[in-house]
Amino acid sequence: MKMAILSRDGSLYSCRRLREVAEQRGHFIQIIDPLSCYMNINPASPAVHYRGEPLGHFDAVIPRIGTAITFYGTAVLRQFEMCGSYSLNESVAISRARDKLRSLQLLAREGIDMPVTGFASSPDDTSDLIAMVGGAPLVVKLVEGTQGIGVVLAETRQAAESVIDAFRGLNAHILVQEFIKEAQGRDIRCLVIGNEVVAAIEREAKEGDFRSNLHRGGKAHPVAITDQEREIAVKAAATLGLDVAGVDILRAARGPLVMEVNASPGLEGIETTSGLNIAGMMIDWIEKHAVAGHHPKTAG
Repeated sequence: MKMAILSRDGSLYSCRRLREVAEQRGHFIQIIDPLSCYMNINPASPAVHYRGEPLGHFDAVIPRIGTAITFYGTAVLRQFEMCGSYSLNESVAISRARDKLRSLQLLAREGIDMPVTGFASSPDDTSDLIAMVGGAPLVVKLVEGTQGIGVVLAETRQAAESVIDAFRGLNAHILVQEFIKEAQGRDIRCLVIGNEVVAAIEREAKEGDFRSNLHRGGKAHPVAITDQEREIAVKAAATLGLDVAGVDILRAARGPLVMEVNASPGLEGIETTSGLNIAGMMIDWIEKHAVAGHHPKTAG
């Protein structure tokens, strides 16, 4: 099978592992920088060009598109889909997941529990916005943030007002979210492939921080999850239309809460901690579902 990994940096652990597994199984795999792609949008013969030449047909594409290039990266992925390539996660699902506000609205519509979240445009609404999520302490998040960047814990009402006003002064879109104190700086990353949680790890924030992201110095260890947590993780991925997703869950007093659904979950932390061959499971999924000439369900 001929595969492409869409990534700006082929040296990243996730890209290396996927390439290694695919090549071990006899597949041809090429790492392609989406920003070096350009497109012929032609109904008769759509094509993707790369560094001066048209790319031939790929049976499958594995998108590893960073958040900074979501707009152009998903446009390139859509073009591959138009050309008949199977995408491990479809462009429309990645766009959904990358829009934090939209993804939370979709999850809420499906009855998936999450921290109480507020969103507003006018600074006149700050006071009611803070009250809406239960007052301070609360969490302020940049809608475009990733890996814990642009996430602030405001411990007092005054601090919350200052942080919200500061972000608004930068014309940034923010979410204000209930702080789940009982989670104690821990969350669970569930790696979902298809309709199954194939691995789960608990991530713990470093001392003095509340963000459990491994990129921010958090620690991780394997964890046993409940049937309810398993069910909510699978449902969250399916709601956004993702075949592969990292679903982050907080253990709250009222039950599991989905904090975020990641469309391009990193493999290093979860493979290292769980000891499982996640890259192999992703290639398994492609081998089972990608057929030459297959057209994705949605390319919109």
